[in-house]
Amino acid sequence: MSTPTNKKIVILGGGESGIGTALLAQNKGYTVFLSDFGIIKEHYKALLLEHDIPFEDGGHTESLILDSDEVMKSPGISDDTPIVVKIIEKGITIVSEIEFAARYSDAKMICISGSNGKTTTTSLIYYILQQARLNVGLAGNIGRSLALQILENPKDYYVIELSSFQLDNMYDFRAHIAVLMNITPDHLDRYDFTMQRYVDSKMRIIQNQTPVDTFIYWAGDEHIAAELEKRAHTQASATTPSSQPAREGHPTLCPFCDSDFEQLGLSFSQIGNHNKRNAMAAYLAAKSLGVEETIIRQSLNTFPGVEHRLERVAEKGGVTYINDSKATNVDACFVALQAVDTPIVLIVGGKDKGNDYSVLHDIIRRKCRALVYLGADNQKLHDSFDHLGLPIADTHSMKDAVAACHQLAHAGDTVLLSPCCASFDLFRNMEDRGEQFKLQIHALP
Repeated sequence: MSTPTNKKIVILGGGESGIGTALLAQNKGYTVFLSDFGIIKEHYKALLLEHDIPFEDGGHTESLILDSDEVMKSPGISDDTPIVVKIIEKGITIVSEIEFAARYSDAKMICISGSNGKTTTTSLIYYILQQARLNVGLAGNIGRSLALQILENPKDYYVIELSSFQLDNMYDFRAHIAVLMNITPDHLDRYDFTMQRYVDSKMRIIQNQTPVDTFIYWAGDEHIAAELEKRAHTQASATTPSSQPAREGHPTLCPFCDSDFEQLGLSFSQIGNHNKRNAMAAYLAAKSLGVEETIIRQSLNTFPGVEHRLERVAEKGGVTYINDSKATNVDACFVALQAVDTPIVLIVGGKDKGNDYSVLHDIIRRKCRALVYLGADNQKLHDSFDHLGLPIADTHSMKDAVAACHQLAHAGDTVLLSPCCASFDLFRNMEDRGEQFKLQIHALP
């Protein structure tokens, strides 16, 4: 696709997606300006300087941003951010990196979303396609920038993990294979605490699919079935102020049930019933792409797993330590608790996203020996869990949390970091939280 050289694009956010988009846009003839309210990392600044792309950090110059024809907004920036509100008011189109980058690729797009399980499923599909010797890239919430890969090393296939935030700003993008694992309450603080708005966002993954495309989904999810029924009769609604109404989807439907895993005689290297669903989705995606059955089955058994997702860290003094830092919502914590068969000392807490913790009460009573709260403000945790009558430790650093677990756990127990919450109150991100947990575990005697 050719682009007029006088078309202006502004990139909001100087992280992986922002830098990749800036470089691709410049290559395609755009006039590019990048603006980050925070501080851009030095290696990203070096790339911008190397390619003579003008940028700013530590604030936004409104006049330059509002003079653009199009804005690529990093997914972490919400629509109620003051500069975004002004962009929307002026009617400037806002797109995601994936939307922009896909204009310049003819590759097959395999896209995975869901409140839980999407990272494991995305990683597993990518792993299977690698084992099948396909020319494949990994992008979206994990992997390198899709825009940068398309610019520097184009692939025939891209496996892309998509968050609801990315889907909100995707309009013409088409997923050749769309995988939706589930829709459970998450990020409701970004959706006015309205579940339907979050559901609408997730369903955008099928908005441009055709009958030759495939939609793989867990048949047991109540929201997905209801939304497919709606789309048989009418268009889906808009989701956020910067969204357009999602078009009717007409993909070939490929639902799967929990019993399919055993009926197909599959086995998987990862523990937990929820991981059987992840494996089923990956199996169906690979089959849709024509990967040989023997390669798929072998890959399921050799898949090494995903860091920070039920990652076994070590055994110390007869206690097993598991890093599940990716569990940033209640449902993810629930499935982690289900997957562990020994008594659990659970580390929970962080930046609350409008969670309803009551759904955890019964399983915590049955499976947990103690609770360790880890957050800048643990009051909601006290209000939600103290009445269960379990031993409680209140901590505000990973060092203190692990020390408390060391005191509370007995030989044969499992210490499980499965926080239910975002990490930004005490940590840089989810990965930082998991790395600090592992560091403190390895420091134990």
